[in-house]
Amino acid sequence: MVEALKKNPVWKGRKGPVVLVIMDGVGYGKYEEGDAVKASRMDNLNLLTSLSPHTKLKAHGTAVGLPSDDDMGNSEVGHNAIGCGRVFAQGAKLVSNSIESGAMFQGETWKKLSANAAAGHTMHFIGLFSDGNVHSHIDHLKAMIKQAQKDGVKKIRVHILLDGRDVGETSALDYVLPFEKFLAECNDAGVDYRIASGGGRMFITMDRYNADWSMVERGWKAHVLGEGRKFKSAQEAIETYRKEIPGIIDQDLKEFVITDDAGKPVGTIEDGDSVIYFNFRGDRSLEITAAFETPADGVFEHFDRQRVPHVEYAGMMEYDGDLHIPKQYLVSPPAIDRTMGEYLCATGVRTLAISETQKYGHVTYFFNGNKLGKFDEKLEDYEEIKSDVVPFEQRPWMKCAEITDRVVEAIESGKYDHIRLNYPNGDMVGHTGVFNAVVCSMEAMDLQLGRLKKAIDEAGGIMVITADHGNSDDMYEHNKKTGDVSRKADGTPKAKTSHSLNPVPGIIYDPQYQGEYKKELNDGLGISSLAATVINLLGFEAPEDYDKSLINF
Repeated sequence: MVEALKKNPVWKGRKGPVVLVIMDGVGYGKYEEGDAVKASRMDNLNLLTSLSPHTKLKAHGTAVGLPSDDDMGNSEVGHNAIGCGRVFAQGAKLVSNSIESGAMFQGETWKKLSANAAAGHTMHFIGLFSDGNVHSHIDHLKAMIKQAQKDGVKKIRVHILLDGRDVGETSALDYVLPFEKFLAECNDAGVDYRIASGGGRMFITMDRYNADWSMVERGWKAHVLGEGRKFKSAQEAIETYRKEIPGIIDQDLKEFVITDDAGKPVGTIEDGDSVIYFNFRGDRSLEITAAFETPADGVFEHFDRQRVPHVEYAGMMEYDGDLHIPKQYLVSPPAIDRTMGEYLCATGVRTLAISETQKYGHVTYFFNGNKLGKFDEKLEDYEEIKSDVVPFEQRPWMKCAEITDRVVEAIESGKYDHIRLNYPNGDMVGHTGVFNAVVCSMEAMDLQLGRLKKAIDEAGGIMVITADHGNSDDMYEHNKKTGDVSRKADGTPKAKTSHSLNPVPGIIYDPQYQGEYKKELNDGLGISSLAATVINLLGFEAPEDYDKSLINF
C-alpha cells in the first residue's frame, strides 16, 4: 500500500481531466525516406505541437532500463516506464539478478526444460559466446550449465556464436579455451557436456530485421542438422579458418560442426530435446526463434529447414512483447512497485484506462507494473475495445475511432480525473512493413487527435501526447554509415518491421494555460518522466524518487 499524494501548493490542476495519449510506435524519425509519420498528413498532431510546450523523450536503451542504447525499446518496457515513473533493470542486469537470486531456476520454464533434459534428452544452449554484455554474457551460460548439472542433466551441447564485435575482434579463443576447461571439470563428475557447433555472429544465426535469412539457414544447418565443415574441436575450427583466411575476424568466421572420432556430429538437435537461446537482447534473436517455433506444417518461407525437431524451446527473455515471442522464456519482467496507478487510487483520483485488444494489457497490466486486476474497483474503470481479427495492413485504422468515441464520452461525462489510452496503429501496422498501410493508420489516428482536442477544449482539461517507442517513423532499412536506403534487387526499399531507436513526443496541450508553470519543458528526459508530469498536472506532488517531471512551476 502507498500513501496518498500530497497536494501541490502552487497548482490545483484544471477543471477537466488529464488525458494521457500513448501513440504506440510513433517517434521522430532520423531519416526522411522511410518515415511514415512524416510522410503522413498529420494536421492535428502538428497543430497540437505548435500550440503546446513540447520536447523529445528517450524511449529506448538505458532510458527504459535496457542494457545499452543500442537496444530498441518495446511496448512492455515502455509502458512499465511510463506507468511506474522510474527505470527498472531490464536485459543483462535483470538476467544477472535473476540468476543470483535463484529466481530463474525456480521458474516454471527452467524447471520444465531442465526436467525434460534430465529425463533422457539433450539440453542445448545457443547464443553469443562472450562477455560483451550487449546480447549475452558467458557467465549466464556457465550458471545455467552448473544448475543443469545439479538438476541431473547428463547431456548438454553448446552452440557458440563467436563475437569479435562487442569484444576483441580476434578474442574467440580467450573464451573457448577456458570454457573447454570448464566443461572438462563438469565432465569429471560423469556427465557429457560439449561444444557442438558454432561460427561468427555475422555469418550464422544472428541476423536481424530480416536482412539476410541465409545467415539463419547456415546456423540452422549447423546447430540442428549437423551440416557444415567438420572439426574435432572449436579451437581447431577457429585456428584453421584463421590460417586459411588471413585477416578474418571472429564475427565473420564460417560455420563449423564438431564431430566424434567416427566423424559423426556430436550435437544435432533431435525430437524431445530442450533448447535455450541465451541471448537476452531481442533484435538478433527473433529470426532463429521463428525457425524453432514455426511448426513443421506451418508457413515458413525463409528457407527449407529440411527437418524440424519437436523440442522444448525457450529464450532468455521475451524478445517481442507485442507478438509474444518466444512462447517460453526464462526471465520474467521486473518486480515493479508503487506505480502511478496505485498512487492515484490512494489519492482518490478517478481513472479510465482504455485501448483495443492489441494494447489493452499495456494500459492496464504493464502500466501497473505487470500486475493483473485493479488497485481500486470503485475508482478505476478498464475498457477493452475488441480488435479486428484480420491482418493489420487490411484494417490499418484499427479501432482508433471506437477508442476515441468512448474517450470523448468519458471526457464529457465529467466522471474521470485521469484518462489514459493507447492507439496501437503506429506499432501494430508498423510491424507489417507495408508503408502505405502505415500512412493510412497515421492519418486515421490523427483525425482522432483532432476529436480529442475539441473535447479537451470544451471540458477545460489537459492532453499529454507521447509514445512508448518508435516504429512507424523508421519503415525502411538504412545503411548506418551513409544513411542511404537499402534496396532489393528490383530497386524497391527493404522494409523494416522492427521498432526504432528514435525519440518520441512529449507534448502538453493545455488550452487554459496562463503561465502557471514554465512553458519550456525539461530536456533530455525519458518516458519514465511522464508519470511525475501527469501527477503534477493533476495538482499533486510526485513521489520523491520518481524521475524528474517535464514541467517546472
